[in-house]
Amino acid sequence: MLLRAARPGEAAALSALALRSKAHWGYDAAFLEACRAELTLRPDDLTAQRATAAQVGDRVVGFYTLAGQAPGGELTCLFVEPDHIGTGVGRRLWQHAVDTARALNFQRFTLDADPFAEDFYRKMGAVRIGFEPSGSIPGRVLPRMVYRLR
Repeated sequence: MLLRAARPGEAAALSALALRSKAHWGYDAAFLEACRAELTLRPDDLTAQRATAAQVGDRVVGFYTLAGQAPGGELTCLFVEPDHIGTGVGRRLWQHAVDTARALNFQRFTLDADPFAEDFYRKMGAVRIGFEPSGSIPGRVLPRMVYRLR
């Protein structure tokens, strides 16, 4: 697996990957449509948020985005193709994000987790610090988590 900077021309493909990854958790079509705008990346987002893609052969199977400046940032996305969930792609992307945050002198980064992904982030060392309202679904809250770099 190759981890590399995502290319601005991949914004549409990564946005579609994010929706497929979210659909893995069994959300219905109406829910996913409500999330579409929030999960849509523009080419400039990939640069501004330091997007990193995981590529196997010629296929992108996951990506993350890490925004902000020291001392803290935000993991704004981490998505894996459904057929690669549980294969270590997410763990590799997470470790790369941590290494990137460390190189940027971050002391911490935050993230808003899908409730189904909270256990993954806990296993990676993030802790819940509260809840944030969903940007897509009125009345829904998401676990707000922080990862502190050691």
